This record gives sequence, structure tokens and C-alpha cells, in this order.
Amino acid sequence: MPPTKPRKPEPLLPTPDDQLSKVERFKIESNTIRGQLHEEFRDLSADDLQEASEALAKSHGIYLEYNRAQTGREKDWMYMVRISVPGGGPFNRQQWQILDDLSEEVTRGPDIDPSMKLTTRQNIQFHWVRKPDVVRTIQTIAETGFFTLNGCGDNTRNVMGCPLSRYSDIYNAHEKAQHFGAYFQLPCAPHVEVFEIDPHFVREPGQKYGYGPKLLNRKFKIAFSAVHRDEQTGDILHDNCVEVRTNDLGVVPILEGEKVVGYQVYIGGSQGEKNGKPTFAALGKPLGILTEDNLQDGLSAVVKIHEHWGDRKNRHWARLKYVVHEKGIPWYQQQMREAGIELEPPRPDVEPGARMLHYGWHTQPINGRLARGLYIENGRVINRRPGSNAPGDRKPEVASREQLKSMVRHLMDNFDCELMITPNQDLMFTNLAPEAKEEFDAALDKFAYGDRNGKPLSQLRMRSGACVGLHTCRLSYTESEQFEPELLHELEQRGYGEMHESIGVTGCERQCFRAATKTIGWVGQGPDLYGLKLGGSEDGRYQGTWLVGSDGNGEDRWFLRQCPRDRCADVTVALFDHYLANREDEHEDMGAFYRRLGAQGIIDHLKSLPDITELLEKTAAPPYLELGSVPANADT
Repeated sequence: MPPTKPRKPEPLLPTPDDQLSKVERFKIESNTIRGQLHEEFRDLSADDLQEASEALAKSHGIYLEYNRAQTGREKDWMYMVRISVPGGGPFNRQQWQILDDLSEEVTRGPDIDPSMKLTTRQNIQFHWVRKPDVVRTIQTIAETGFFTLNGCGDNTRNVMGCPLSRYSDIYNAHEKAQHFGAYFQLPCAPHVEVFEIDPHFVREPGQKYGYGPKLLNRKFKIAFSAVHRDEQTGDILHDNCVEVRTNDLGVVPILEGEKVVGYQVYIGGSQGEKNGKPTFAALGKPLGILTEDNLQDGLSAVVKIHEHWGDRKNRHWARLKYVVHEKGIPWYQQQMREAGIELEPPRPDVEPGARMLHYGWHTQPINGRLARGLYIENGRVINRRPGSNAPGDRKPEVASREQLKSMVRHLMDNFDCELMITPNQDLMFTNLAPEAKEEFDAALDKFAYGDRNGKPLSQLRMRSGACVGLHTCRLSYTESEQFEPELLHELEQRGYGEMHESIGVTGCERQCFRAATKTIGWVGQGPDLYGLKLGGSEDGRYQGTWLVGSDGNGEDRWFLRQCPRDRCADVTVALFDHYLANREDEHEDMGAFYRRLGAQGIIDHLKSLPDITELLEKTAAPPYLELGSVPANADT
């Protein structure tokens, strides 16, 4: 008989050298992420890369992709190039001009106009880049002072920090993101050699983290939450726009009065899962408190402990959350002490705050100038053309008339300002003169900013979002960036546009938009099929879970694992209506309502609805054994 598949995570901690995966061997043999990349990117006889080169290219910010819309055995290969932008910027006029001009040349797809994709990690992605254009794309990006190094791969990824905090008179989380983005950057020399980058554009920081020959076990994400002074009341508010606990390593400032006196560190957050394996999404757990004096050494120790102990055989269990799950927080604290790090116990009263989106006008405390946050649908900076294949544009009744790419270029060319990317894949124009406010808003109107079928943006739409999905992610099972505008349009048409809730849509269970921390998460599970996650909330404070409960025969089952695309709006409306009719009061948000109700209560209610119950007939085994007893309100 074949061996029974494990129903719970079983990471190999630490992994003996004789059991390393082939990706680990690629890294060891790569001469520090050089490998054969120099030769392969210049060999145009093949449009793709060899397996080892494909793995190594990720650390240089390059993913090999193919056109998912094209059928047949021959693949239409292309590349996604991701720029590292610690803290989301800022970009000045010249830097943006370079990127905008470059995207016009290299990001054209089949009936798809040029675009730039902003991400939930404050990066910029170029899609549809062809192999002959890869080297010059990397070289041109380097002229801006930004790089694609660390954009992907088994290393720290783009370090996040609230862009608005750059102008705070209390705490600058953006500065921390920039500092640690440079500290955890991979060595620049291999990147410069492979892509023949002009060394004039390269500045190595004085201190850098020392990566071993195997680099890290998997991607490693770091974020710094922020604090702001309420412009109306003067109160100090914590801001979790970075969703700090969804990261492998999250840092939250601790204040006494208006002074930062320490940092509470969380470890083990991650939203990614893998179908067919016992995996889970999780929020980070509090590890302890560091001071300003030992913050760098402490964060370095967190990464180094995982580098040594994390699984290097099973990549689906290689993230830090599986070390935390297997070994526990007390063990990790002891490892920190053995590394010489003084760590105070975590404080239960520390609160990262709500997920602020930073739309509209803000006064910058340090200089009195203005910042203007703009909603960018699913982060796609593109000139909309109804009827094209661009995301969200194929259905004329859903499409927008926005000319976002031209608008951003016009604003950068004509106003004295800088540009930042937010953790919600939006844009923020900063350092604007107060007297430019009227003219700036008038310019937005010229490019149809915010127009949806002649109506302004709804609250539900601005709080929701999606990852790229098809057709530019080879991991995706189904559409997300293309589907989300249709779903929001349907909900708006049914009268739910002003719900102060959020919907996250992702094309697969890796959940790049962090769908499970939103009020409702729709997670791709197959072609035009989406699994439901509940228990999160609009403010991003909670971790949602799959809908697992009793089947009535004493067995736990997974419900609404594969809801058809054309029924997602129906289920969403049923959830909205149940909440509106039965919440305790107007102050109970929808996430809190469903956490109170629990998974079984949700399942029982949906089964009672004649037009929904059929969707719950097909069930599956829970993704892993422990989920069978986890209620919807679990802080996994």
C-alpha cells in the first residue's frame, strides 16, 4: 500500500545536507546567484531558461512566465520583472519618467496596452517582458537607483513601511523600511556582473546581512507598522497599513507619550498555502521587545535562526511559520538569547492598529506640505480601453474610462512632488504645495480618475482588491484581477457598494492579496472556481480561515471549497444580508459578527437558504488535520 499522506505539517528541522532539495543545490553551485544567467539571458535561441537558471533568476527579481491564454504544447514565454522599492519609494520626476518610458517599450501583451503593476508589498512589476528585452530592462531600471535584486527568490523581499510615516513627527516607519531593505539586500556584485549594470548607479550600504551559500530557506517578508497623529483630534493612532502580522517578521513601535521606547516583534506570519499539502495561513505571534540599540542585531538574529533551522527539503514547509508552529515561541526566544540578544517579554496590550488606506488629502506634520492618496484598482497603472484584454476591461459595462498611466505621468511632469506606493497597491503623491491642491484635483478629473460607469468609486471597491491571477501568473488557477471588478460591479448593482467591508480575490491559494485578512476572501481553487475564507475583517486585524465544520455525520468537512464564479456574488450577498439583519449593533463589524457566529453557525445558516444550499453539497476533507477543530475566530 502507498504511504498515507501526512495530515499535518511535518517540516524537517534542521535539514541534513544529504536531504537538501534540488533548489538548495542550485543555490550552492551558483557562485552566489550567478550561475549561467549571464549566458542564458543573452542566448535568444530559446525563449525560456534552464531549471537552475529559472530558480536563480528570482533573486534578481525575474520570474519566467507564459501566456496562460494561449493553448497548445508550445508556450508563449515571457518574463515578469519586479522592482524592489523599500517603503514604497519615493520616486522623483526623473525616476518615474525612466520607468514610464521603459514600460511603454517592454510591457505590451496581445491586445494589452503597456502598464505598471503596483503590489501589496509596495513593489512595481513589469509584465509581458520578452527575453530580448530583459537585460536592458534591468539595466534601465538601475539608472533610477532602484534595483530588481531581492525582488523575488529565497531572500528577504521588499521591506515594507507606511509611506505616509516618512513625514511623521513621531515615528518614521518608512525610514526603517529603507534602512533594513538595504541591510538585507543581497550582494550587489553578482547582479552587476550578470546584467552588466553601470557601477555608477550602485551604492553598497556599509553594513549588510551575511547570507550563507544556500541563501534563505524561502522568501522572507519584513514589515514595519506606523503611528500617526489624527489631524482632527491630535490623538496618536497606530496604523497597520502594512498588515504587519502577515509577514514572517513584523515590527510594531511601542510608545510612551509621543516617544518610541521599544519595538514589539512578531514572527511566523504568512498567507501562502499549497493545495494537496497540509499547510496553513497564519498571523505572526509576539516574540518579544527589542530596543533601538539592539533592533538591527535582533532582526538579524531572527532571520539567521530561521536560515539555520528552517526546512530545506520540503519547500511547502520552508517558511518561518512552520518553525514557529513546530518549535514554539519559548524555543525561539531561547535561540535569541543564545545568539546574545536581550529580549523583553512581549506585551499583550500592544496593538498594531487598523489598516489605514490613506486616501484623500493629508497634511505632512514635519513640513506642512500635502500628500494625496489615490485608489488604483488592483494596482494596475494603465490607460483603460473598454473591450481590450487588459484586466477589468473586457466587459464594457464594467470597465473604467480612467487614463491612469497618462494621468500619473502628467502629475509627475507638472507638479512639484514625489510619488510613493502604498501597501494596498495604491499611489500617494507627496510634498505637494498647499496652493496646488485645487489644480491637482482638477487634473485628476481630466483623466477620468475615479469614474465607474459615470459614478464615483464605492466604499466597498476602494477597500477591496485582487492579485494578478491569469494571465500573467503561472501559479494561478483562475482569474482574479480580471474577476474582481466584475464581482464588485455586480455587488454595487445590487446595492452593496457602500458597505464598509472588504473583499479579497486571489487566483490561487498563495493569496498574494492577503485575501483571508479581509472581510470576505475568495481564493482561486480551479478554473472559475473560488474557495471561501471568513473570519478576517476590513481593518486587517484578524486571520480568516476556510469554512470547516460538521457534515452532520460526526465528520469535519471543508465547505464552499469550489464556488463557481457566477455564484460568488450570490454567496457574498447572503453573507452581507445575514450580517446586516443579525449584528448586535451598528458598531459590530462583519468580521466580528462571523467570528462570533463561528464556522458551524455560518454553514448552518447558508444551508438554510434555498438558493445557496446546493453549493454546500459538495465538500472535501479539511486541508490539514488540525483545521478540523479550528473555529472561524481562530487566530491561527
